[in-house]
Amino acid sequence: MSNDMKKFTTAQFLNFALGFFGLQFAWQMRIILSGPVTEGLGASPFIYGLIWLAGPFTGMVVQPLVGALSDKTVSPLGRRRPYLLGGALLASLALWIFPNSASVAEFLHNVTGLNLPPLTALFIAAIMIWVIDACVNVAQGPYRALVPDVVPEEQHSLANSYISLAIGLGSVVAAGTAPFLKWAFNYQMSIPAQFVMAAVAFTLGMVWTCLTVKEHNSKKEIEKAAESSFADALKNFFAMSPEVSKICTMQFFTWIGTMCMMIFFTQYAVHTIYCVPDLTSASESLKEMYAQSTLNGTNFSSICFAVFNLICFLVAIPIGILSAKYTNKKVHIISLITMILAYLGMFWTKNPKAVACLMGLAGIGWASICALPFAMLSQFIKKGTEGSVMGIFNIFIAGPQVFVCTLVAWFISKCSFTMGSEYINYHWEYAFVIGAVCLAIAAFVTGTVKEKS
Repeated sequence: MSNDMKKFTTAQFLNFALGFFGLQFAWQMRIILSGPVTEGLGASPFIYGLIWLAGPFTGMVVQPLVGALSDKTVSPLGRRRPYLLGGALLASLALWIFPNSASVAEFLHNVTGLNLPPLTALFIAAIMIWVIDACVNVAQGPYRALVPDVVPEEQHSLANSYISLAIGLGSVVAAGTAPFLKWAFNYQMSIPAQFVMAAVAFTLGMVWTCLTVKEHNSKKEIEKAAESSFADALKNFFAMSPEVSKICTMQFFTWIGTMCMMIFFTQYAVHTIYCVPDLTSASESLKEMYAQSTLNGTNFSSICFAVFNLICFLVAIPIGILSAKYTNKKVHIISLITMILAYLGMFWTKNPKAVACLMGLAGIGWASICALPFAMLSQFIKKGTEGSVMGIFNIFIAGPQVFVCTLVAWFISKCSFTMGSEYINYHWEYAFVIGAVCLAIAAFVTGTVKEKS
């Protein structure tokens, strides 16, 4: 154990993870509800996929740069906290604007008197998604870098498991609040209200973590980081160990598989499970006809994501404990296999209860994905380069999303069929087949990684 780091207690781990609870709360709301918001503003499946490019592009650019900057930052708030707080505050503003994009477009029309293009509201919504994703990435990279910054090395797997726990709990609360209020009090929480709730959770959670976690700022480490450029960091990243390349390959295919579900599940629930036709260019009367089914599908998606993340929450700490006993890679392979089985099940069945159970099974894999790849990578990180390494590693999370947002979205847009005699729908379930294949490749690559003892 490092001389200047004491082992974290359970209370300290919970304080440390609370900011990620808020971050994931906001991110989960964006995952679940961005589809219904943008589709209501006229986004086709392919346009929706292009809007989703906000996440990967900002992840590939923002996280590596911000991670490198945070290694060199000297401020009264420390190295990482300025980015945690700044990202949370700006993202919260965009979370409030996003679901109100139509109102913002109408306000601009009234103020300027100009005849704005029909898709102005969709354009505003797309910009807000880019802002949300950029700011989430501003906070996320430095947050991951806090683990090797402040936690003793022998507790890295456990620290990442607490982050996984926070991700699960934040997602459960985000996804489950509206369905619970509907079930318990027959109150349907509006989409704008849910986004405001996410903004408050993100800000308060991050403020709490920044107040309760003390950074160990070594002047020598900061000065050393300041001497190196981002190009040096990139070069050093791939020179760390041959195993790092394997971990990056594993992460690349893992996130293709993960995002096939994350991006398309709500549309799958609405259009495949609840049999709502594509309403992109539908008349108002047709939209009204299917309004209740669309709402039911959206609520069902929220319930499934709540189940998915509840299981993640429940198994997060056990996965950390098991990985310490049986190695990270063995536990991770088994977890990925459970996710593959869940995906194949969701391809074959349209039964809502079965789909909800399968999402719970997939949650085991999600708990591992949120923790163990980072724990495996942290074995090879040099002191003083934590932010740069985690930022560059995020390229292998963000990059796969480009593949999903473009090629997978395009593929689904080409797989249309006719409902009845006149309505068009798409085979959203095909995303799960692609996801299962990629997760199988990730599991195979994981087996080749040689961890440090």
